[in-house]
Amino acid sequence: MNITLVTGATGLVGYSIVQELLHQKRNVRVLVRSLEKGKRLLPPECEIVQGDITDKLTIKAAMQGCDIVYHAAGFPEQWMRDPGTFQQVNVKGTQNMIDAALELGVKRFIYTSTIDVFEAKTGESYDESTLDSLPKGTHYERSKQQADQRVTAALKQGLPAVFLHPSGVYGPGPTDSPGTNDLIMKLYNNDAPALIPGGYPVVFSTDVGKGHVLAELKGGIGERYILSESYYNLTELATLMLAALKIDKKPPMVLPLPLVHIVATAGEWVAKLTNKAPLIPKGQVIFLQWQAHPLSTKAQRELGWSPVSFKDGLKETIPFLIPE
Repeated sequence: MNITLVTGATGLVGYSIVQELLHQKRNVRVLVRSLEKGKRLLPPECEIVQGDITDKLTIKAAMQGCDIVYHAAGFPEQWMRDPGTFQQVNVKGTQNMIDAALELGVKRFIYTSTIDVFEAKTGESYDESTLDSLPKGTHYERSKQQADQRVTAALKQGLPAVFLHPSGVYGPGPTDSPGTNDLIMKLYNNDAPALIPGGYPVVFSTDVGKGHVLAELKGGIGERYILSESYYNLTELATLMLAALKIDKKPPMVLPLPLVHIVATAGEWVAKLTNKAPLIPKGQVIFLQWQAHPLSTKAQRELGWSPVSFKDGLKETIPFLIPE
């Protein structure tokens, strides 16, 4: 019996991968830190194994008998009280997954990277052709760069890796991570008094799951595929969200960037004392100012991937987030 292992299944990307694999009648095993959370969030068809990507023994136990591995686990947050957590989970955890996959001889290693690893100037469009050789501006981004480099290096050791690079994911799935779903809920609850300057690209969670599985089936070893639908500034995103929510009001005002930097710096100082995430993480501000536009032409051409529009994605997302 062929078994497919998925890490990060209680996050939005991993959850979407699991849903697509089950849709294709695959035997799915998931590695989760919390059995209770896994049983609460994941379909009963999954085989749930408790463990952690920072624990090599639990990884090897979970990977036994698996010919395909999807590694989607990691910390996507832009702030942690201890920045070393990004290294421990995103970098060392990925290395642990690599080591186990090489030792056990898996046939495919599908790695969820990020669009942050690519090089592009503000306002430019970019594809998968150029990785940024310089360290990025946040702990999260640098950890994902380093993890990506570990997977790249392992290709020479025989790791059959394929790289996926989702943009800002939204849609049905676990909702305890910050991001586009969170902005939808804040607008719905009238809890978004202002917006940050800048913007980012988005992609529907169901499409992300489909893109990963298509890459496993059709992608070449060592190939990279951006999964992104379109780019919006935050005012445009909020306008579309409010319309989909059927809330007749203008989007929140955009704060001046200098004020945002002051709030973010002060907020992170306070966060270290309170151990509560700052209202505006500095990493989030840096990412929103990049304003580069990823192109998913390669995924569409080589994998047959076809993303839905943001408007259509919202039609499925809002009933999930706000059931009647």
